[in-house]
Amino acid sequence: VLLVRNRKEFSAIGSKCPHYGAPLSKGVLRGERLRCPWHGACFNIRTGDIEEYPALDCIPCFKVTVEDGKVFITAKKKVLTLPAVTEHRQHLGPPRTRAFSSLVGVAALVCAETLRQEGFTGRIIMATNEKHVPYDKSKLTKEMNLKPEDMYLRKPEFLKARGIELWTEKEAVSVDFQKQRVRFVDGSSQKYHQLLIATGSHSGFLKVPGADLQNVCTLQTPEESSKILKLATGKNLVIVGAAFIGTRLDQDSRLPAPARDTNGTSLQPWSSSRAACLGFGWVQLPFQMLQNKGVKFHMKTELCELKGKDGKVTEAVLANGENLPADVVVLGIGSTPNSAFLKGTSIARDDKGAILVNLHMQTNIPNVFAAGDVVTFPVALLGGDRSSIHHQQVAEAHGHCAALNMLRRGQELHTVPYFWTTLLGKSIRYAGCGKGYTDTVVKGSLEQQKFLIFYIRDGHVTAAASLNCDPMVSLIAEVLYLGKQISKEEAE
Repeated sequence: VLLVRNRKEFSAIGSKCPHYGAPLSKGVLRGERLRCPWHGACFNIRTGDIEEYPALDCIPCFKVTVEDGKVFITAKKKVLTLPAVTEHRQHLGPPRTRAFSSLVGVAALVCAETLRQEGFTGRIIMATNEKHVPYDKSKLTKEMNLKPEDMYLRKPEFLKARGIELWTEKEAVSVDFQKQRVRFVDGSSQKYHQLLIATGSHSGFLKVPGADLQNVCTLQTPEESSKILKLATGKNLVIVGAAFIGTRLDQDSRLPAPARDTNGTSLQPWSSSRAACLGFGWVQLPFQMLQNKGVKFHMKTELCELKGKDGKVTEAVLANGENLPADVVVLGIGSTPNSAFLKGTSIARDDKGAILVNLHMQTNIPNVFAAGDVVTFPVALLGGDRSSIHHQQVAEAHGHCAALNMLRRGQELHTVPYFWTTLLGKSIRYAGCGKGYTDTVVKGSLEQQKFLIFYIRDGHVTAAASLNCDPMVSLIAEVLYLGKQISKEEAE
């Protein structure tokens, strides 16, 4: 149990974040909001309700009394010995018979749960082209030997108990917005009253000779994760791309030290969006850490061909003339919104295929919402400019907001993007949106692997990143969430 004092009032709540078990005693308290130090989830200290993702559950609350200057906490032993997770409280409203359909991802999962929590009693269908319920994709690179069920964000029984239908291996191929009907690859179709498109994104495709050889893999599903682990153990592994998927994959101790090639038409290093958002010096650090573990990087070049034998890849040929032995090739070369099935419709998309939504997660089509990796949306920290942010916490916030607006609540999206990863046992946090930053303030030392970086745009902090400086990024996220500005002088 965590005992919290907010001015003269005491609260007693569960002591661990239900997301990954972070100790909330190390978190950030602002008023009645307690923010997790690891991944930024927020809880109300009076009610235990979750107020910010990525956690999906609330935390338990306990009775507190003060007598003769002593604080007493009353709790049932059964509650104390159970996992520190409490479901959202139901806010039952009038029954409704409309059908809500969602093309599934984590955003759709949160949308469906929120509809039920807010009292919607009509039909909810979640349709996915995968075999599984939505799962924690960050574990695909962190724990590659896990079974799919160990990655599930919710078990199928959880959805069934709440009357949420899950249609697996059900790929949408078109939507008739006039007739309000979704058509699927098996020839079936489904009428909807309101629709959420949360189809996510897919890995970029390799456009070189030999790209269709066996053992050239992407990493998007549990099956692909376990396949790569099985194929690559003790073999020559080449990872194409130097973004987060690739660097996360490098850290798995069960894999061999891979050779690395950066993809792209530019021959300059650090051309990825990560470098643009995090800064040159910051980006060098993961590379240095991985090089110390035997990972070899090939920068200022590109992959021009894959060669094979008996249909299987054996060699990667670089533009600089080097040939790398390659028993397995993994692609981590960016992502594309899964919106091709909407081509030819009147739904508004940008030049990359991302669906345009407003702060209510509404598209330009009545009764059609979109959320997660497939959208581009106005970002407050960018002055309202649109951006696509591909991360679980943002997708969950989108799904929650979409559900409330399906119920006509008039709720605008209000969230601070929060990113995290772990590299060789080091925890990296990033909050805000540093796109277009013009200056930085660095506290600590990159060399000592303990630092906090503020990203400055128009004289104010729009993002922060840290290594081994918890809970500073959570603190900055909370300040930004409250709408307060941090000047460069304050950062210094």
